[in-house]
Amino acid sequence: MGTPEISAEVFEAMILDGYRFVGLIAQPDRPVGRKGQLEKVPTKVVAEKYNIPVFQPVKIRKEYDFVKELRPDIIITLAYGQIVPQGLLDIPQYGCLNLHGSLLPKYRGAAPIQYALINGDKVTGMTLMEMVAAMDAGRMYAQKEVEISDEDNSTSLFKKMAVAAKELILEALPKYIDGQLKGVEQDETQVSFCPTIKPEQERLDLNLTSKEILGWIRGLSDHPGAYFILEEKKLKVFKAQIINDLVSAEVGTIVQADKRGLVVQLKDGQLSLLELQKEGKNRMDYKSFLNGNQGLLNKKLD
Repeated sequence: MGTPEISAEVFEAMILDGYRFVGLIAQPDRPVGRKGQLEKVPTKVVAEKYNIPVFQPVKIRKEYDFVKELRPDIIITLAYGQIVPQGLLDIPQYGCLNLHGSLLPKYRGAAPIQYALINGDKVTGMTLMEMVAAMDAGRMYAQKEVEISDEDNSTSLFKKMAVAAKELILEALPKYIDGQLKGVEQDETQVSFCPTIKPEQERLDLNLTSKEILGWIRGLSDHPGAYFILEEKKLKVFKAQIINDLVSAEVGTIVQADKRGLVVQLKDGQLSLLELQKEGKNRMDYKSFLNGNQGLLNKKLD
């Protein structure tokens, strides 16, 4: 059970390792682009490549009788995107396992990879865990750590996590099936949550510190992109760098706009904006942006 690209990579790795899948359960295909054309979700592309049956129920909690007919030995889930009902969890002989994108019990929820960046963490990882009715609350069977570099954003960290997930499931699943992994309960006193990031959270909050704003830029890049408002239009920022702790102007003021940099004043320092995209335009580096946007010095971002 899985939907996005990270799921597709792990799915194909397991197929190539010799696991025989009786089916894929994924979220329904969604319209993309301005024309709203339906595009197959990444896991579905993999399933069709290997002639694996695909099921895309709108609400899995209401539509899972077909799983009983498939008679799976085990169900593996990674970023499926819906809460799985207990009735489905009870079907496979060897239970249901979930690959979760954090070192549980930290970051239970829908956006653990993004929140590791938002919060400036240096280490994250994948956890192979038991699926239970409560969200990400089951026993943990194995973990694999992933280092976060200062250059990482959401896109690059997802790639690292996909590699970790492939290694983890291929190493740990045979041991789990053989009964070698007994699992450990999560320490409920250490639990933290990371809910789905809402569209309104994509707007950068000038009340935050430089580090916090940089965290949101990294966590939301390359998609969907965090943004300021400049002259009533969205200005997405995909890459930035804290350059000092100087406070010399009102928060949000562009204090430099030349070939040396595009710099905005924050409440505890100054942030250099390196890659940007003005609403309706292409993404570009700051020098190209400044060539097409003159007179920005002393203007305010909101």
